[in-house]
Amino acid sequence: MFHILVVDDDKNTRRYMRAVLEAADYTVTTAENGAEALKVMESEYIDLVVLDIMMPEMDGYQFTEALRGVQNNLPILMVSAKQLSADRKKGFRAGIDDYMTKPVDMEELVLRIQALLRRSRIVSEHRITIGDVVLDYDSMTVTGHGQTQELPQKEFQLLYKLLASPGKIFTRIQLMDEIWGMDSESGWETVTVHIGRLRKRFEGWQEFEIVSVRGLGYKAVKHV
Repeated sequence: MFHILVVDDDKNTRRYMRAVLEAADYTVTTAENGAEALKVMESEYIDLVVLDIMMPEMDGYQFTEALRGVQNNLPILMVSAKQLSADRKKGFRAGIDDYMTKPVDMEELVLRIQALLRRSRIVSEHRITIGDVVLDYDSMTVTGHGQTQELPQKEFQLLYKLLASPGKIFTRIQLMDEIWGMDSESGWETVTVHIGRLRKRFEGWQEFEIVSVRGLGYKAVKHV
């Protein structure tokens, strides 16, 4: 059973989230702030953190930076009343994996947690298997159809990102930010170029395809 750590200085929020997540068959531990959360993690194995921003002693940003500073890749879902784009960007720069604004749709919260845990498992294994096709993150290779292709870094990361969340639509800007970085001088057209190269490289492979979603971006579709 997955163990979720809920970090929020509001007692009622902690209680409500605990009830919802326990009903979804998760084990739940709570903490009032980032400092208390770090102490919890010293004695308990945690699979994912649901984290508020504004808290005393150590806020959500500071907690995330402290965790990432010791190379801990634990999935972090930040939940906050802050709705500005600047707040979300600050969270992602600190190292969070997802962001939701309050008031939270609890059904969506559970779905996002499920997705983050699924991706976390893929990342920890560093491998995606689709039928007879295997993507190996450590070697940046795709094996299938009797061949092994070693892809350029950005091409592989783009393909891996899409196939790690099949069916999920990613905008060009989102892919640009997550793979090339927010400070990259390249335009979103770079994503389009790399998508074209991937389609050509895997033309005729029936296991998966990259689909354009008009006006939005791209998604990967698995056929096995």
